[in-house]
Amino acid sequence: MSEDPSRPGEDSWEELLRSMLGPQAAEEAMSAMRAAGLDPETMATAAGLPQDRNQLAMMLQQMQQVLAAGGNDPVNWALAGDLAGQAVRQAGDPTLTAAQAAQVTQALQVADLWLDAATELGPTTGTKQAWSRSDWAQRTMPTWKRLAEPIATSVARAMESVLDEQAGELGEHPLAAGLAGGAGGMIRRLGGAVFGMQVGQAVGTLAGEAFGTSDTGLPLVEAPDTALVPANVAAFAEGLDAPEEEVRLFLAVREVAHARLFAHVPWLRAHLLGAVEAYAREISIDTGAIEEAMRSLDPNDPEALREAFSGGVFVLERSEAQEAALLRLETALALVEGWVEVVAGQAVAPHLPHAVPLREMIRRRRAAGGPAEQTFASLVGLELRPRRVREAAELWSNLGRERGQEARDSLWEHFDLMPTAEELDDPAGFVAARDAAAAGQDDVDAALASIFAGTEQPGVEAPTADEGTDEAAGPGEGEPGEGEPDDGGRPAG
Repeated sequence: MSEDPSRPGEDSWEELLRSMLGPQAAEEAMSAMRAAGLDPETMATAAGLPQDRNQLAMMLQQMQQVLAAGGNDPVNWALAGDLAGQAVRQAGDPTLTAAQAAQVTQALQVADLWLDAATELGPTTGTKQAWSRSDWAQRTMPTWKRLAEPIATSVARAMESVLDEQAGELGEHPLAAGLAGGAGGMIRRLGGAVFGMQVGQAVGTLAGEAFGTSDTGLPLVEAPDTALVPANVAAFAEGLDAPEEEVRLFLAVREVAHARLFAHVPWLRAHLLGAVEAYAREISIDTGAIEEAMRSLDPNDPEALREAFSGGVFVLERSEAQEAALLRLETALALVEGWVEVVAGQAVAPHLPHAVPLREMIRRRRAAGGPAEQTFASLVGLELRPRRVREAAELWSNLGRERGQEARDSLWEHFDLMPTAEELDDPAGFVAARDAAAAGQDDVDAALASIFAGTEQPGVEAPTADEGTDEAAGPGEGEPGEGEPDDGGRPAG
């Protein structure tokens, strides 16, 4: 549209409204302002709209880029992918060389050989690859999508609630329809863009730190593939006394151990990711913080949009369902990391001189976390680091020493066999406690067998007639007869 030089402010304001609300809603909003005696030029100036048409066009283009491509989805994944790639490029993403790819492939193959002697869980059928940082960001994005969408949906609902309240306060005013209609769609797209920016920045940052597919504690790829990021391995090795080749082999063994575990325990990946999803679905949103953030949004500064929603919108109190999900997640993460630590340590002990200090360095790195993990803590409201890894490692180590690695690894066969959070409280007594529980179950089984067989086992007393067996008591003498009420007044059947 051509701008009327006599009223630049009005045209600028209307063009901005059109970009956000659409033509019809924008026209209704302008009509309402004129009917209320509001001067569009004054409002354009108060809103900080540039008077220069070129500057206005640049600002509108920036707004459209932020809001485009996401539709009404809770997360703008196109924007997330773009920002992840941008973050990787800004930090630096060295091109993979043929020599690096060969070194990684060889390290992962050697890791498989070493692990054959340390675990009963056999090799996987997945590929062995070297990844660039960009590869890591792209290939793990589907899992981040699964983790981030539940909380993004909660935030979107909170934003819609704020909009409904604001529209209700306007009553029959023509602006109310625009707020609930076109503006509501714009705000939803804005929320999706904000989360896309958050996820993209976090994934891009993690791509500069991660060694492979599983060192965040979660299985970030669905296939049983293994990979290392040579640039990150080399950066980690720079500050250590061990040579880079030894560091690469150590990390390769951990990567392959994770892959074997998730490949041979089909319920594990769903259990871990399901716990995160259950936690995220129950997150409560501080609508006051959302409302305050929405009031302070500056369309001239997309980075400010991301900062406005960075933390502070999650209610800190956790529900009972969240506490239960968090306990499941922390226990499972600890058991996974503890098992990998023990098995990897056993596999590398005969081969790597610096195995013990490298193991301790990984522990410290996991405990300290990093900026990317802090970003995800604010994004999904919880830390993704496992706790109590030392207790879990002690438990697995004791079990392997006392019962052998076959008995140790067999616990992964079914979820019901796994150590519980309470058993992690006393890892040294785990084996004795399980033996005692098994002995008690054997006594119960023997008693039941003697009852059904009509014989007494040595040391086991069979029930007497006075204890109310069907053979010894008829109606009126023991159990109530058919159709007669029992002590609780319910018909016996």
